[in-house]
Amino acid sequence: MRPGPKNLITDVAGLRVGQAHDSRLRSGCTVLTADHPFTAAVHVMGGAPGTRETDLLAPDKLVQQVDALVLSGGSAFGLDACSGVADGLRAQGRGFAVGDQRVPIVPGAILFDLLNGGDKTWVRNPYYDLGQQALQNAGTTFALGTAGAGYGAATGYWKGGIGSASLILPSGLTVGALVAVNALGSVTVNDGPHFWAAPWEYGDEFGGHGPSPQSASQSAPQPRKRMGEATTIAIVATDATLTQAQAQRMATAAHDGMARAIVPSHTPLDGDLIFAAATAARPLTDPLTDTFQLGHAAAVCLARAIARAIYHATPMPGDLQPCYRAP
Repeated sequence: MRPGPKNLITDVAGLRVGQAHDSRLRSGCTVLTADHPFTAAVHVMGGAPGTRETDLLAPDKLVQQVDALVLSGGSAFGLDACSGVADGLRAQGRGFAVGDQRVPIVPGAILFDLLNGGDKTWVRNPYYDLGQQALQNAGTTFALGTAGAGYGAATGYWKGGIGSASLILPSGLTVGALVAVNALGSVTVNDGPHFWAAPWEYGDEFGGHGPSPQSASQSAPQPRKRMGEATTIAIVATDATLTQAQAQRMATAAHDGMARAIVPSHTPLDGDLIFAAATAARPLTDPLTDTFQLGHAAAVCLARAIARAIYHATPMPGDLQPCYRAP
């Protein structure tokens, strides 16, 4: 396996990512969309999720494809970013056809960043406009670190952010991950500099420090945030042709990558959630081997994307946490 040319989720052909943020608000959102509707699924393992339209992603539901997926800051207020994206897509003529109407299907998930020092005294919810801006900004390249849904994110120690990574399988299938890291746990061993995800690093994509020579702390971890202030939300994607059930299995396997990169993860105070997306550009040639490798690649990509999110975070005045690469 090797990373794709951009080492981003948009190495999956046809996918585009757009981001928007408000520096005064100290928050933002990230949108994944595609040239055509795509199969989507979800798996939730955190104890405090915040979501929109995730029930319809179950394999037994009527709608099997979506028009976009949204990751946003803002806690429950951030779900309004999905409305902005949906209206933007409707203006483009996109959406599930019901008679002469088009209803864009835009599931989303949020993280909590309301206590990060930004100005949250809005009169009108700002996330609708941020969602529309993010959709307008959608392209094949995008910023990592302090951007989009990760703009105001934090972890147990380091400043959080948005991350992405990709892999090309021997079969030619491509897998990518996109993640907003706002975790309760730590992404580094004993507060750094070695990332938990180091065994899966390619080159020096997040510093090249390698695995830690130190043993992990044996003490019981203490939460450094309060209840409801955390959550890591992610998307794993492929160009493979998958059923919704197969996509859900890929999302489930990808949670291994979250557990490899964040310690602890999936806590009662995190809303950890992973969407899966499949564009159906390439058929499976060996369904057993291909789906086996897709799950593994999704986990590897997500672990790397989490480390890259923290590695690329940049400092701003008023930060409550240090950046991993602070000058």
